[in-house]
Parts: sequence; structure tokens; C-alpha cells
Amino acid sequence: MADNKLYEILGVSRSSSDSEIRRNYHKLAKEFHPDKNPAAGDKFKEISYAYEVLSDSKKRQIYDKFGLKGLQEGGQGGGFPPDDLFGHFFGDIFGMGGGSRARGPTRGEDTMHPLNVTLEDLYMGKTTKLQLSKNVICGPCKGLGGKPGSVVTCKDCHGQGIKVSYQQIAPHMTRQFQSRCPTCHGQGETINEKDKCPKCKGKKVVNETKILEVHIDKGMRHQQNIHFKGEGDQQPDTQPGDVIIVLQQKPHDVFQRTDDDLLMVHEISLTEALCGFEFIVKHLDGRDLLVRHPPGEVIKPGDLKGILGEGMPQYKNPFEKGNLYIKFDVVFPENNFATEEQMKQIESALPPRPAFVMPTGEDVEEVNLTECTGNEGGKGRQEAYASDDEEHMHAGPGVQCAHQ
Repeated sequence: MADNKLYEILGVSRSSSDSEIRRNYHKLAKEFHPDKNPAAGDKFKEISYAYEVLSDSKKRQIYDKFGLKGLQEGGQGGGFPPDDLFGHFFGDIFGMGGGSRARGPTRGEDTMHPLNVTLEDLYMGKTTKLQLSKNVICGPCKGLGGKPGSVVTCKDCHGQGIKVSYQQIAPHMTRQFQSRCPTCHGQGETINEKDKCPKCKGKKVVNETKILEVHIDKGMRHQQNIHFKGEGDQQPDTQPGDVIIVLQQKPHDVFQRTDDDLLMVHEISLTEALCGFEFIVKHLDGRDLLVRHPPGEVIKPGDLKGILGEGMPQYKNPFEKGNLYIKFDVVFPENNFATEEQMKQIESALPPRPAFVMPTGEDVEEVNLTECTGNEGGKGRQEAYASDDEEHMHAGPGVQCAHQ
């Protein structure tokens, strides 16, 4: 006798066209959707499953010929294996992923590990060993978690590891959500306590220490990643993720890095700025660089000078290097550092002063310069503004009007 159950669920006949099946499905789905009819969750699943089969020409052909049993067995002479058909269906409905067709094992998450390095390490390269703790498949039970045959599919979630629930949030409105199955703790399987593996206690994995040899190449940079393929935590039926080492460069006392260039700040005296200088730069590889500047070529405060080819090596091309830049801070002498006679001698060696013409008249008034900081000056200006008459009141620097 022909199996007409799926046709009866949709209220159509075996000879109905695809458009008739689609039309009846939309009508019933609207009527029994959980958002509109919270108590019809199971009915809605039946309608959706019936449409899933009858709207697919191959699945409908198998059903017409062999019935539901034929669908579960994949039909005779071809068709869909049961895991493929039902896994695909329930996965699409509940967001659990598709069936087994054209799918390999799921991939585990990557594991990130920061590794502190110095600028010297990035300049010269380095090999270091890193000790990690990771999960691996339990050897005695081979990842089963217990004796062969002791692992059974969870009856509450039917092996899915999650349960689908409906919650009414307003009249005629429900919310569908997923939660981890409390019975199997999301594993989809259960094991009797007496049958659990004595080593992994039914967890299927055990923790072990792994030593990784990390090669830091010349020219690598802060936040650059080094990948170790497949060295992440292991789980049964899961492809291990990667271990990713993230380089974290420590601040350096002398140099700052910008791409392949290095920058340093060096203080010189006014005498050195005018009369020349020489000093030593201790480089990242231990070399002493002798830096000379001839007298007469004046260095001004904030001047930037470069040394070609003494920056960082390029990553994967370490024989090419960036540049080393030196920013000069000129330190001026304290007041009264020379006698009047010495000042005249210094002035005679410097370019002449600009010409000055004293103005005449009663409006000429001589004033004195005093030492003050920026904060003190700002406060004085604000107090001066505050002392004005109300009709001449001004808003001093840094004062803003409040908008209503």
C-alpha cells in the first residue's frame, strides 16, 4: 500500500504539482508557525519536513516508490543515505550544520599565545622554545571515553548536543532558542560512570605538555603571527586548529621602530651644535657606530639626520635594511655661563645682530622680561579678564560657553 502520510500532512494528493505543494506548504506554515501558534511546534516541524521531501524531485521519487522506510534506508539502487537526508534537514531547521554530504570533520579553534621579544631579537633573529599545555586524544580508550559499546546516544537531545525550546515573549509571538543539552553537557552521548575510561574519566581527551621550537626571523614585527599547523587542542572527529604565536615587542631604551626604519633621540650641547661633535651609537647587534659631525655645520634643535642602511633588516630579505634616523636635542647653557669679555668674543664669531633703530617720542616705554611657565601665564590672563567690569567681561583662553 502506498505511503501517503507526507502528502496528507500538506493536504495534497500524490499527483499534485510542485506549485500546488508549495502553495499548501506556505498556507500551513503560516497557520502553524510557532510565532503565531506557540503550541504547534511539533506540527510545524512535520509540515516543514514533508515539504523538505516533496519539494525535492529526487527525495519525492524515493518516497513515492519506497515510502518513509525507503528514505531512511536511502532507497534501493541509490538515493540519499539517512544521515545525509535527516542531518541536512534538521541542520537547516535548527542551525546545527548540514548533513554529512561533502563535509569533512569540523575544525577546532585556533589557540593564540603571546611571546615577548626584544628589538634585538627582531633585528638578529632568534630560536626559542615555548612550553604549551594542550588536549590530545586519550590513548587507552582511543577517544571513545569508555569501553567499546558503552557510549550511547543521548536520549534527550538525540545526539545533537543541543535542545531547541520556544519561549513566548508577547501575545502571538514566540522566540526559538538553542541551549546545551544538560543531560550530555553538549556531547550528544552519555556513558555510565562504571564504564568510563579510568585515564580520561570519560572526557575522551587528556592534557599533555608540548614543546614548540619558535623561529623568529630577522625583520619580523610587533604583532606578527607564527603559525603551527594542527598543533591546537584535539577532539574526536575534529580537525585540530593551529597554534598561533603572536610576537609582542618590548619597548626599547634607545630605538623606536617605524616599518624598517629606526629612530633615536640624541642630546648635544650648544658647543657641539656649533663646533661639531662625535659620539658612539651601540647598535642592536652589538656594533659600535662612530657618528661624527664637522664644525661649522650647525645643528638646530629638532634637526633630523639619517644613516643609510643601518635600520631594521627586511623580513625575508635580511640583506636589505632600512635607515637609522637621529633626532637632535640641543641643550643650551645656563645663564651667566661666560664673562662679559668671553661673551664679546663669542659674539664676534657669530653672525652680526640684526640692526635695531630706537623709536622716538613719548609713547616709548621700556619693560622687563620675567620667568614664567605656561600654566602661570594662563592663570594670570584669566585673572586679568575676571577683574574687568561686567559690561567688558571677556572669555579667556580655554573658557567655553555652555550651550543651552
